Amino acid sequence: MSEQSTHTPAVGTSYVRTDLEGKVLGTAEYTADIALPNMLHARVLRSPHPHANILGIEIGSATKLDGVFDVLTPFNVPEGKVAPDVPILDSRVRFVGDEVAVVAAVDIDQAKAAIDLIDVCYEVLPFSTNVHDSLNSASFPIHSEGNLVNGGPLIETRGSIKEGFDQADYVVEDSFTTPDHHPASLEPRAALASWDGTRLTVWKPSRGIHADKNILASALGLSPNNIAVVGPAMGAGYGSKDETRTSVMAALLSIRTGRPVKLELDREEEFLAGRRRHSTYTEIKMGLKKDGTITAVHAKTIMDTGAYLSSGPGVVRRAGQGILYLYKCANVKYEGQLVYTNTPTAGSYRALGAPQGHFALESLSDKASEILNMDPLEFRFKNHVGPEGQPGERTTPRNQIIDTQPVEGGVPFSSNELRQCLKLGAEAIGWDRRDYIENAAGPIRRGIGMSMFIYRGGPGGQSNAEISLDQDGLFTLNVGFMDVGEGSSTVVIQMAADTLGIPPAMVRINGGHTDKTPESPMTAGSTLTFSAGHAAMQAAKDLKDAIINASLKLIGLGDSEGLYLTPNGVKSKCGESISFLDIVHNAGPIKTLASVTPGSKDYIVNSFGAHFAEIEVDTETGHIEIIKYIAVHDSGRIINPRLAEGQVRGGVSQMMGFTFLEDMEIDPHSGVALNASFLEHKSPTIMEYPEIEVIFADSIDPIGPFGAKSLGEPPCIAPAPTIANALYHATGVRINDLPLTPDSVLLAMKNLL
Repeated sequence: MSEQSTHTPAVGTSYVRTDLEGKVLGTAEYTADIALPNMLHARVLRSPHPHANILGIEIGSATKLDGVFDVLTPFNVPEGKVAPDVPILDSRVRFVGDEVAVVAAVDIDQAKAAIDLIDVCYEVLPFSTNVHDSLNSASFPIHSEGNLVNGGPLIETRGSIKEGFDQADYVVEDSFTTPDHHPASLEPRAALASWDGTRLTVWKPSRGIHADKNILASALGLSPNNIAVVGPAMGAGYGSKDETRTSVMAALLSIRTGRPVKLELDREEEFLAGRRRHSTYTEIKMGLKKDGTITAVHAKTIMDTGAYLSSGPGVVRRAGQGILYLYKCANVKYEGQLVYTNTPTAGSYRALGAPQGHFALESLSDKASEILNMDPLEFRFKNHVGPEGQPGERTTPRNQIIDTQPVEGGVPFSSNELRQCLKLGAEAIGWDRRDYIENAAGPIRRGIGMSMFIYRGGPGGQSNAEISLDQDGLFTLNVGFMDVGEGSSTVVIQMAADTLGIPPAMVRINGGHTDKTPESPMTAGSTLTFSAGHAAMQAAKDLKDAIINASLKLIGLGDSEGLYLTPNGVKSKCGESISFLDIVHNAGPIKTLASVTPGSKDYIVNSFGAHFAEIEVDTETGHIEIIKYIAVHDSGRIINPRLAEGQVRGGVSQMMGFTFLEDMEIDPHSGVALNASFLEHKSPTIMEYPEIEVIFADSIDPIGPFGAKSLGEPPCIAPAPTIANALYHATGVRINDLPLTPDSVLLAMKNLL
C-alpha cells in the first residue's frame, strides 16, 4: 500500500479544538482583558422612561469634573446610523435603558460620577410594552412609519389554503405564546477603540468583523480602509452579539479625545441593551383528512421586536419555515407581523425564530393526531416532507441557487433523513411502550413525547479563504470568519488538511483581524461550516496543485501525474520526493485565495431532526423532571463527532431555560425590566441539565463540504414542543404558553378538574 493511501483522514475524527488550551488555562484574551496606554473608560447614561423626547441635556457640571474628557449626547454626535433605525444617539428614547449620553473619563468611578451630574429634560410620551397594545390604532407610534414594521404582515403562501380547508374532514386550531428569552452569555458586550489621527482600530466581541467594520465606517463617515476591527476570544454569543451602539460610541469618543476608550457593559446593561429572543403570539390551524393526510396549514405570528428592528425581519420569516415546509402539504400560508414595542430590543438568538414556530406547529400536530385517534409518531411518519420536497412547481429560475428557506414546491432536497431520525429516536426512547406506561397511585405521572424539525442547511453568502505554504514548511489558513465558540476553526482546519492530504497539526489558522484576513460573512444561520468549509477546501485544492506544479522541475519530472502531498513534502509514486522546506527555499512561499458562493441550483439544502423525551411530572408541585432525552439529527457527515455532540447537548440544555424558566419580565405600568440580573432572571444550571443521548443519522449530503450540513442551531428547535407533548401524555394537560413553570402546570391541572 502506498504512503498516499495510508493518510489518516482528519474529517470524521474528534480532533482537539484549536482554542481549547487557551480557554482551559485561562490564557485566552477577551476584549475586557485588553488595556492600552492612556486608556479612558466610558459609561452610559440610560433612559428611566420607556418612551420620551429629550428636549435638552445639561452636561456642564459633568464636563467640569476632574478626569472627565468628553460627553456624547444626541446633540453633539454625527448623524450617522448604526442600523437603519438606530442613530449613534437619538433625541428620542424608546425603552427603559436606551442610551441617552456617554461619558469618557480616566476611570470607571469618575465616569459614573459624571453620569450622575448630567441633567436631562424629558418630554414623556405614551408607550406600549406588548404587541397587542402597539397594534392598537390609537397607540402612539414608536417609529415614524408606525408600530407594525413595513406596515403589514410578511406573507408566504403555496397553493390555496381555501381549497385545502375545503377538502378537510377535520380542522384543528389553537394559539400559542413564547417568551422573551435572553441568551445571558457569560461575557457582556465590550468595545475598545483607538484612533491614531488617521486610522481607527476597534476590539470587540464579534461574529462578523468585516460586517462590523462596514457598520463603523457608515456610522462615523470614515472610509473602511481606515478602520480595522479585531475580534478577540468571545465569551459566548449565540448570535445575540449583533452590533449595538457600544463600539460606535467608544470609537467616536476615541476620535474626539485622541485617546483609547473602553466601554464595558455590566450585567444589567447586557440584559437591557443587548439582544434577546423575540416573544411571539401564534395562531395556527391545520386541515385533515380522515386518513390523516394534511390538506392545509395556516399560521399567523405576531412577533415583538422591541424598540428597534435589529434582525427582526429575518427572525419573523424563519419562524414560519417549519409551518411552510416540515409537513408535506400543497396548501400552506404563513403570515408574520413584526411589531415595535417600548421594550429592550430583540435580535438574533440561536435558531432565531425556529423554536417559536416549531413550538406551535409541533404542539398542534400532537393535537391533530389525537383528533384522528392516530399515534403522534405515526402521524409524522405519514406526513413529514420527504426527499422529493413539496408538491407544486418550481418558481426559482433554473440558473439560480435555490433558497435554503423555500416556499415553492417541485424541488428535491440534497439529502433528507428525517424518516431515519424518527425511526432511530423512537427505538432509542422505547416509543412502543408509550401506550403501556402505568402511572401508579401517587403524585408522579410519567409520559413520553416527541417533535421533529426542519432548518436551513448551511449555504450562506460569498465566503473567502486564503491558504499558504510558508517559509517554515507549515501551512497558514487565513479566514475572515469568527469562531464564536462552536469550534468552526477546528472543523475548517480538518477539511483543509484532508484536502491537502496532511495532518491538521501542520495547518495554522489566522483570523479575527480585518487587516489580515479576506472578507467573509458573519457567523450566522448555521452557515459557517458549509460556506467557509467550501472556500477552505477550494483554496487548499488550488494550493495543492500549485505546490505540485512548483515541485515538478525540482524533482525532475515532466508532468504532475503521480505526485502527491505527504506530511514531509511532495512525493512521486516512483519514490522521488522533496520537502516543503526545500520547495519554499527554491520557489518561495506559495499562496492561493478562493472565493465561493455556496449552494445548489438543483436542490434544497436543509437539516432535519427529531427529539424524544421521557419525563416525570409531580402533580403536587408542578415540577417536571426529564428522565431520558434523545436528540437525533440529520446534519450530513459529521466532521468532528465530539464537537458535534457538544453542540447538540449544549443547544438542548440552553433551551431548558426557554422551556421551563426564562422570561424577560417588563412592568406594563412603568416599562421597567424587573429581572435584569442573574439573581432575578433564573437560568438553568448544570444541576438542571438532563442526560442527553445524541444520535446522528447515517447521512452524506452531496452538496455540502465533505458531505456536511448545518448543526449549530438546530438542537435548539425541538426541546420545548418535545417536553410539552410529553407533559400532555403524562397528565392530559396541554400548556400552550411557555415557559412551563411549576405554577403554570399546577394551574392547568386545576383547570382540567
